[in-house]
Amino acid sequence: MPDSENNPDQSAQDRFLAGDADKGESIVQLRGVTKKFGETVVFSDVDLEVGVSEVVVLIGPSGAGKSTLLRCVNGLEEITSGEIVVAGQTLSYDQKHLNRIRSRIGMVFQSFNLFPHMSVTENIAVAQRDVLGRGKDEAIQKAHSLLERVGLSHKADAYPGSLSGGQQQRVAIARALAMDPAVMLFDEPTSALDPELVGEVLAVMKDLAEEGMTMMCVTHEMRFARRVADRVVLIADHGIAEQGPPDQVLDHPVTERAQHFLSELSDH
Repeated sequence: MPDSENNPDQSAQDRFLAGDADKGESIVQLRGVTKKFGETVVFSDVDLEVGVSEVVVLIGPSGAGKSTLLRCVNGLEEITSGEIVVAGQTLSYDQKHLNRIRSRIGMVFQSFNLFPHMSVTENIAVAQRDVLGRGKDEAIQKAHSLLERVGLSHKADAYPGSLSGGQQQRVAIARALAMDPAVMLFDEPTSALDPELVGEVLAVMKDLAEEGMTMMCVTHEMRFARRVADRVVLIADHGIAEQGPPDQVLDHPVTERAQHFLSELSDH
């Protein structure tokens, strides 16, 4: 890659990869992004920016493309047209480039995807060793520190099958944090949980937001959006139907589409 003198955006990426980008600086940009599956348009001509330490919550009806949009940011889905810029660098699908960007983007899915034959500690340590090249002792120490952070120190030697769904998702969050991400993506992290377990996962996410983690989160949890989001983005009808501060979008929506979506929620 060219050095920062020849490419002014390079310094932004270097700071992103080092985890010291300036608060408020735009770190993720979607410019005219369109995604199709065959002839089916998921979303079209989407423009969106996310700043450092900003929490952006994506809401909208099922099938609107929220999760697909999130996967596009991480390069898990290839966009049809437009561009996605991460820390000044246009996302390409060259594997070396993707791996470099993904090394600083953590992602937590609906399913926990933990290795059942590994202990909780090993689940968190393995990628640190394989991807970041950390030594065994350092990786284990990091895993234990993160388990304390998510309230699961007492489960360090347990196996995933013995944990509740909420505990497994907290381990999955700790695993993502072990890679020292600059941005965290959450794809409906509580949708597979029993209602009484949702709060413990959202509490961890709230703590991350308060610590300044940059986050993009797809969720149906409106209370979480209201309390934690800096901005709520409604995805509907193949694009962004409305966006703004939580109290504006959730309490005083401007567009008919947002008003309809939120009235449907309040009816259930």
